[in-house]
Amino acid sequence: MVELTKISELKGIGEKTEKLFGRLGIATVGDLIRYYPRGYDVYDEPVPISEAAEGRVVTVTGAIYGRVQVSGSRNMQVTTIYVKDITGTLKVIWFRMPFLRNTLGKGGVITLRGRIVNRKSGIVMEHPEIFYPSARYEEKLHTLQPVYGLTAGLSNNSIMKAVRQALLDLDLSKETLPDEIRLKYGLAEYNYAIRGIHFPEDKEVFYHARERLVFEEFLEFIQSLRKLKDSNEKEQNHYPVRKASGTEEFLSQLPYELTGAQRKVADEIAADMAGSTAMSRLVQGDVGSGKTIVAILALMDTAFAGCQGALMAPTEVLARQHYESITKLFDRYGAAISVELLTGSMTAKEKRVAYGRIESGEVQIIVGTHALIQEKVNYKNLALVVTDEQHRFGVKQREAFARKGGVPHILVMSATPIPRTLAIILYGDLDISVIDELPANRLPIKNCVVDTGYRKTAYAFMKKQVQDGRQCYVICPMVEESEHLEVENVLDYAQMLQDELGEEVSVSCLHGKMKQAEKDDIMERFGRNEIQVLVSTTVIEVGIDVPNATVMLVENAERFGLAQLHQLRGRVGRGKHQSYCIFMSASRSKETKERLEILNKSNDGFKIASEDLRLRGPGDLFGIRQSGLMDFRLGDVYQDAKLLQKANEAADLLLDSNNEWMKKMPKYEGTSSVII
Repeated sequence: MVELTKISELKGIGEKTEKLFGRLGIATVGDLIRYYPRGYDVYDEPVPISEAAEGRVVTVTGAIYGRVQVSGSRNMQVTTIYVKDITGTLKVIWFRMPFLRNTLGKGGVITLRGRIVNRKSGIVMEHPEIFYPSARYEEKLHTLQPVYGLTAGLSNNSIMKAVRQALLDLDLSKETLPDEIRLKYGLAEYNYAIRGIHFPEDKEVFYHARERLVFEEFLEFIQSLRKLKDSNEKEQNHYPVRKASGTEEFLSQLPYELTGAQRKVADEIAADMAGSTAMSRLVQGDVGSGKTIVAILALMDTAFAGCQGALMAPTEVLARQHYESITKLFDRYGAAISVELLTGSMTAKEKRVAYGRIESGEVQIIVGTHALIQEKVNYKNLALVVTDEQHRFGVKQREAFARKGGVPHILVMSATPIPRTLAIILYGDLDISVIDELPANRLPIKNCVVDTGYRKTAYAFMKKQVQDGRQCYVICPMVEESEHLEVENVLDYAQMLQDELGEEVSVSCLHGKMKQAEKDDIMERFGRNEIQVLVSTTVIEVGIDVPNATVMLVENAERFGLAQLHQLRGRVGRGKHQSYCIFMSASRSKETKERLEILNKSNDGFKIASEDLRLRGPGDLFGIRQSGLMDFRLGDVYQDAKLLQKANEAADLLLDSNNEWMKKMPKYEGTSSVII
């Protein structure tokens, strides 16, 4: 079968390149054609320089004005030119490309395509693609060029070349969807879709190709969930756990009352764990709704029943934070339960001690990261697994827990607000509880949506908050064109902010290219208030809980989905101090202002998620970052909500017709890390 052919059999892919592809999870030709572009360079008509708006990638044509300048240090040379048309003049810079002085020094008319940013000196186009002479741009006008996720040593061109060759060699004539389903929902053929997703001739081809592939991805996912639900319903409860008097006594000592919603959800969990079948329950709750204490109560009931419970977090920082807060709670209120921490960065000796205590049953609650499911960990009687942040926990992890004894109860905690109509489809194997009430002592976050002219005022406000002892986050969006530039963007911004706020304020940055240990170190220092302002990409979305952080400034807010902005906002408002969120937008469009105004007026995540669904259109695929929820290969549950509902309907039709396709359907192999 051609799809199983090793990519090393493609022309130009030797042993070294094969290893680079391997870093991206690409081993076969099939892996390669399913490694879809993460975006597209859209080559639109050039705009007048006066209309080059901050935060956008635009094309301009103009005459090179004045001489080419090269400045900066040996390691970071900056090449600068000025380009002029009848509407204005634009400053243009390139990093580490001093050789451009020879090319551009001839002058004349040039076409440039790049991102517009706002620097101290004003509007600047950074590191643009050059079309010189300008006539060369005509060749790319109105085309879409795929942009793939890269790894060091592998260029976008290399991936494009390999994909082109694979598509030439591959027999794509075989259709993978039943004809009646494809025709009923007006979906493109597989052959058209797979070519169109990699190399679309225009936006129309892209939309049709993507629609077909997303539909099929959702359909396979839903069918896998249904199979799992069928097997879950038959799983006997190996660990009946009932409400413990020790848990009730602990509750009575807390300095606050549970909300009605927390009580209701806690009762639903208790009923499940005492029932005849193993629990599989999702608890949805907005940021700050008090999901963690509900999980702790379930873990306590498990411990008092003589069994073990595990709490699995997506990062070491978060795992350590959970561990510390749980042990402090138990010490303060006299709960005689032993808690263990297990993370990957612990020394071999520390791990050995932890393994021994876990296997002997000496500890009842184990908090950790993916280290909780490593082969060397043996549990005495693991009855409950609580996972933090549902979309960070995957299929294999759940199976690994099950292999370590009887089938444990599963409790999934999600702060991602999803409208119930979608949640029922997405979490088809789980019963759903919702904590839809915030504790009375939470101060609502104060929001404002502003344009870039407010930046100086925002910095002054942040400086005042730091002087009052508080801390701040600044979120910069990723730069799609180059992951290298994404890093520079955050580094440059952090340096600029340090200059702006002064030496008495410690500014640091965080981005996806850092090693995990480096990220953890910075987040821990931020937690101890050794860093007052943290400039970050969205890696902070699931991160440390810092009650002292009171300001969140989101740059280029128009480039994020509303649900993701709400998740980011949840990093503040976690303590006793009033918190603020500043959404800064470079866009002047009416639609963008309408979207962001929803965040300005509401802190209700479920309402925001519903509005996000209502307002999104197909054009957003090119302008707004996808939510990342469940991390499908192509699908986005907000963007593609209607397709998700159609796929669910199609799954019903196929079930009713006992279709042959269903019997042959492969197990879902997407990158989604939903528990299936």
